[in-house]
Amino acid sequence: MSNLTLTTFDWVPDMPRGFVRDIRVRWALEEAGLPYRVESVPFSDRDAGHFAHQPFGQVPWLTDGDLSIFESGAILLHLAEMSDALMPGDPREHSAVKEWLFAALNSVEMASLPWSLLMFSGNNDGTPGWRFFDGFLHQHRLKHLEPVLAAREWLAGRFSVADILMADVLRLVDRFDGLADYPACRTYVARATARPAFVKAHADQMAHFAKADSNAVVN
Repeated sequence: MSNLTLTTFDWVPDMPRGFVRDIRVRWALEEAGLPYRVESVPFSDRDAGHFAHQPFGQVPWLTDGDLSIFESGAILLHLAEMSDALMPGDPREHSAVKEWLFAALNSVEMASLPWSLLMFSGNNDGTPGWRFFDGFLHQHRLKHLEPVLAAREWLAGRFSVADILMADVLRLVDRFDGLADYPACRTYVARATARPAFVKAHADQMAHFAKADSNAVVN
């Protein structure tokens, strides 16, 4: 068995807790039943060692023995190759999983992330920039994803790594009530996040950052 280590921040502000992208990796590891440990790097002091693993100073990254992998999508693909709980062996289903994984990253998240950042920052004030991103997300992404999710339980047959990524992308939109007009998308997120592996991953991430708060008080 490989020696898997997930690295995330030692602390983050309250707002992004539960949504830091190491949760995608935690979720996949829990679904696959792969043993792993968690290490952390300082949020406020990102040194050369951090940038050696993640050239943009972000998290997460995964080490598998002497292999270091950054970007959540790349990490999820790596883990999917290690477990049929994440990636089916059937060639058509395998291809569909990869299609939808990249769709989550390149089609949906590229629209949802700027929208979410504007919501985070309170800049959803009707400016031309806000109207553009709001319209792009709703009219060009969620409008087309809704009938897909209305017709199936999971994106590529059975639950897969593609659902981990898509559900995590959509739940950030749902945090700001952005799925109110898309009941199939909202139900899909609820179905995915009710899975025991997600529940544990979410609880573990929240406990990780809460521990940092406790240590700060003690110190």
